[in-house]
Amino acid sequence: MKLDTKMIHAGSHPDPSTGAIMTPIYQTSTYVQEAPGVNKGFEYARSQNPTRFALEEAVAVIENGKFGLVFGSGVAATDAVIKLLAPGDEVIAASDMYGGTYRLFMKVFEKFGLKFIYVDTTNPENVKAAITANTKLIWLETPTNPLMNITDIKAVSVIAKEAGALLCVDNTFASPYLQNPLDLGADIVMHSATKYLGGHSDVIQGCLVMNDKDLREKLYFIQKSSGAVPGPMDCFLVLRGIKTLAVRMRAHCANGAKIAHWLKANPKVAKVYWPGFTDHPGHEIAKTQMRDFGGMISFELKDDSIEEARRVLSSTHLFALAESLGGVESLINHPASMTHASIPREKRIKDGLHDSLIRLSVGIEDADDLIEDLAKAIG
Repeated sequence: MKLDTKMIHAGSHPDPSTGAIMTPIYQTSTYVQEAPGVNKGFEYARSQNPTRFALEEAVAVIENGKFGLVFGSGVAATDAVIKLLAPGDEVIAASDMYGGTYRLFMKVFEKFGLKFIYVDTTNPENVKAAITANTKLIWLETPTNPLMNITDIKAVSVIAKEAGALLCVDNTFASPYLQNPLDLGADIVMHSATKYLGGHSDVIQGCLVMNDKDLREKLYFIQKSSGAVPGPMDCFLVLRGIKTLAVRMRAHCANGAKIAHWLKANPKVAKVYWPGFTDHPGHEIAKTQMRDFGGMISFELKDDSIEEARRVLSSTHLFALAESLGGVESLINHPASMTHASIPREKRIKDGLHDSLIRLSVGIEDADDLIEDLAKAIG
């Protein structure tokens, strides 16, 4: 199936009992058994739920994978991947990534004997140089949050396989509509399904997709044992969101391109981070592994002060000042004090994430209205 068709029909099967075209919400905690151990494949809803199973099939289909697992949040999905590891194992991760991932790695898992090594993954040679006998996982974001850096997934997958390490790619910013890391050699794809998959800022959820059955069984055991599963209503909402992913992403991309170029031409804007620009360092790689360049943009003002950034952040009307991204409505965000506040300032500055950086999640409103809103705020 082509992309638009795949998004509509992934995981969708008419309900066998009624013929309902939409997957029912199986709002139950347990299932009646015919005899001890004799059941219809469902025992307890933490382990099995038909609505969740439909979503897990859907996320696998749209990521060109064989197996999907969904979790109570994107961080819970990340947590499950790290639980594949043992004390003494090492993880190579992007130096520029979501603050919540950094917080999980450093504040939770480091004390259990795992070692996290942060490198600039935009140069695969940096990843190769960081490999040791203890490297068991490479964790990528591309595009990264919030600097929109691009990493060559295929090149890093070769390095991972040579090292015998797993490669997991956080594909949240691109979505399955723009990029499919499994096709490029990744072992696991992670999404905060809260974002583009759900698409309407009304659900918290995460997912993992993989092709290896043994890896799926290990992650399913962690999902079942640790219990960070989403409820059936949340699964229903993400299933519904996926059906419009293709049409939403086209609008996000079109608006993103228009606003990125407008920002670049604005005399009060110093720098715009968006991989669609031909002078973006990762543009050529992005062209080969993405279908378009998305609706996520970051920028810095020429008046590089925290005060001016805060003034702009508090002056928009259509762009809502809020955490998160990927919804139909446009959001404006201050990474230094919001999504990336858990990263020490020294590390943020070293990695290029300045105090005045502003991040936009461009929605699907009329682009001219969004530009007018930004023009009034920037002044």
